[in-house]
Amino acid sequence: MTGRRGRLLAAVTTVAVALTVGAVALRGGVSGAEAPGPAAATAPSTRPAPSGVDASAPPVIVPGRPGEDAVERPADEVRNDSPPRYNSLDTWFVRMMIPHHEQALEMAGLATDRAAEPRVRALAERIRASQGPEIGVLRAWLTARGLSAGVDGHDHATMRGMQPAEAMRRLAAARGAEFDSLFLRMMTEHHEGAVLMATDVLKVGLDLTVEQFATSVASEQSIEIARMRDLLPA
Repeated sequence: MTGRRGRLLAAVTTVAVALTVGAVALRGGVSGAEAPGPAAATAPSTRPAPSGVDASAPPVIVPGRPGEDAVERPADEVRNDSPPRYNSLDTWFVRMMIPHHEQALEMAGLATDRAAEPRVRALAERIRASQGPEIGVLRAWLTARGLSAGVDGHDHATMRGMQPAEAMRRLAAARGAEFDSLFLRMMTEHHEGAVLMATDVLKVGLDLTVEQFATSVASEQSIEIARMRDLLPA
């Protein structure tokens, strides 16, 4: 683990641990433990050849050979032809986070005409605005590497934080204050699962994009967990 990755993981873990104290009292649904992903192993490079950099990007400083000065070159002339560096745990995280986000969007969509508290509706809209585009990022990551989004035989209901079908039916049937309370408890648990998944991949993953994505998920959803706890009645 690099020093930078270690510092990121330590910071994310500190925030996550601080925000998950007392989480048992907030459980609104029952979720199973996620089945462990496949053993970490460097995946073969299946990504198509990288495309050129946008010509509108700023110029790049290219170091010269020994005794020569560095030179500026247009960004579209400089390409990164190194193969992508990722492993099976990066791929597992990306594949699992797509349906995880999709359930969060389903829950958030119910708040539009069911929530009584304006702050709950605002939170739900924030979740929709952030996690919708994030699904696109995750799918693009897989496509760039020639990987499929599906995992044959995997039960997504066993992922951390995923809410069972019965809990989702109760949420859809609820209205007003009952909906607000149920939504906040279920989404808190859902976010806690995402934070744990992100923290796990930060320990073992290799891909820089996945590292940045997981760090963002862990930090932003930890903040939202704190907000949801503030909204819950004492």
